[in-house]
Amino acid sequence: MPLISTSYGMHTTADEVVAGVDLAGLRAVVTGASSGIGVETARSLSRAGAEVTLAVRDTDAGARVAHGIAATTGNREVRVGHLDLADLPTIAAFLDTWDGPLHLLINNAGIMAGPLERTPQGWELQFATNHLGHFALALGLHDALAAGAAGDDRIGGARIVSVSSSGHLGSPVLFDDIQFERRPYDEWAAYGQSKTANVLFAVEATRRWSGDGIVANALMPGGIATGLQKHIPQSVRDGYLRQAEAGEIFMKTTQQGAATTLVAATSPEFAGSGGHYLEDGNEVPVIANNAEVPPTGGVRQWAVDPEAATRLWSTSVTLLEQAVS
Repeated sequence: MPLISTSYGMHTTADEVVAGVDLAGLRAVVTGASSGIGVETARSLSRAGAEVTLAVRDTDAGARVAHGIAATTGNREVRVGHLDLADLPTIAAFLDTWDGPLHLLINNAGIMAGPLERTPQGWELQFATNHLGHFALALGLHDALAAGAAGDDRIGGARIVSVSSSGHLGSPVLFDDIQFERRPYDEWAAYGQSKTANVLFAVEATRRWSGDGIVANALMPGGIATGLQKHIPQSVRDGYLRQAEAGEIFMKTTQQGAATTLVAATSPEFAGSGGHYLEDGNEVPVIANNAEVPPTGGVRQWAVDPEAATRLWSTSVTLLEQAVS
């Protein structure tokens, strides 16, 4: 199958992607929408007319963002919901308050390369936040997404967008010790595993739910200076900025960083088509697990392996069931 390509590239902004797109009457949830690219994702969806719910840990920050989005877009249909992806009761509470159809679920929130922390269930925090929390949220919103797909076909059904990372290149999901109970903890291996899980989720969700009109795609947003990098030493972050100023690397603005999310969420090229991995607005090729990644980017085979995707889904269901038993 040929790769799906669009007219967008690394310099495209989220607002450019939604220019001329009519999302009036469609409903979207954006996790982690109180900072970084989540804010611009929500803003561009609102600019296109969508009713957007900011699903955030800090509802005060979310309220400030919602006010700013309404002021800059003229769209007052911006709501705030409390959601902590590492806290299953808040996910359940968010789901209890949701009513009616949903057309877009943007799994944007995440944490990166922090020290070893565990949830009350004993789950490693990056895997719990970046994957399991979003997985539980998506399961709980399945019926709402199916209703959205049945009620409006302007974007080709309902879509889930998983914000992954080139960090997935660093590790497959190691099913024998996902939670780092026996192997030494490595913050980057943990991050890479969780970002691989984001891609595998998109593969399996599409396989299971496409018959309900729901597809999922994953993406790499690009290099953006945001609060996500708070655990990276300041000296390293300063070095990135110096390289960007010298033209040695390209750092995106938050509007540019949100663009590929908006491509996966709204572009007709991905209507009804899921299980893809995008960079700079376009699907990129699969790279063998032992091969060097070309400058043009790519997704590791381990992140789109259908057997691993099915195993991750089953494993995740079991973990959630054990947590509530």
